[in-house]
Amino acid sequence: MNVVVKGASAAAAAGVAAVLAVGFLKATDVDAHAVHAFPGVGVLMANGEHWCTASVVDSPKGTVVATAAHCVAPAGEGGEPGAVAPDGRAIGDLSFAPAFTGEGVGRQPLGVWKVRAVHVDERWTRWGEDTADFAFLSIEPDEDGRTVQQAVGGAEEAPKPEWTSGYEREVTVVGYPESDRNPQNKPISCTTQTRHDQEDPAMLYIGCAGFWSGTSGSPWIADRGGPGRPGRLIGVLSGGETDVDSTAALFDEKAKALYEQAARD
Repeated sequence: MNVVVKGASAAAAAGVAAVLAVGFLKATDVDAHAVHAFPGVGVLMANGEHWCTASVVDSPKGTVVATAAHCVAPAGEGGEPGAVAPDGRAIGDLSFAPAFTGEGVGRQPLGVWKVRAVHVDERWTRWGEDTADFAFLSIEPDEDGRTVQQAVGGAEEAPKPEWTSGYEREVTVVGYPESDRNPQNKPISCTTQTRHDQEDPAMLYIGCAGFWSGTSGSPWIADRGGPGRPGRLIGVLSGGETDVDSTAALFDEKAKALYEQAARD
């Protein structure tokens, strides 16, 4: 099986587990296209390097970012935690750069924000269940006391999380492929219909070309409209066998509990 790793490729250097991909082989539905940066979507960095994609999600304190669990904690197996970061929190130096763009090291027009805490479901850290491949990160305020949600435009740019979505939704997915396939570090976007994945019906699936390594954690946003209508976050990109095939774990009540923990930090 030729698996596309949609997280980062430098797992050993960053000390974080690489993506666990789910296998599919389906025809392309649509192509993703480069877009201007979404203020609330950006690059999750590990030790200063592009690792995954993450996004601000609306929260009472404005301090919560969503990404994939495999971006911040290794998968467990058989009830035993992974070899690295066994508690899911010893994550190294993680930071978030919303609206990241630009060739080379890129530009961070909205700053680089330090990750304070990571919240991951034990279904992932002990059993590596794909249906729990989501994480919520607590982000430290900047030196002026401003929150990351304030920096990206407040509630008008931060989708609210949805915990009871169905599987058939129109979503906009926004992600950052790594620079080897995306030298300008521009985000890509695809708006298309979700459905059950044929290989694992518990997972959401889209067919949209262009989601290469680096796009793990990309937000799946339903009901996104114009100004003041940021939509509802129903999941984040988990894996896929090719750049065409992408899956997400649908947010559920356990995701809600993690989000609430992150929002309290």
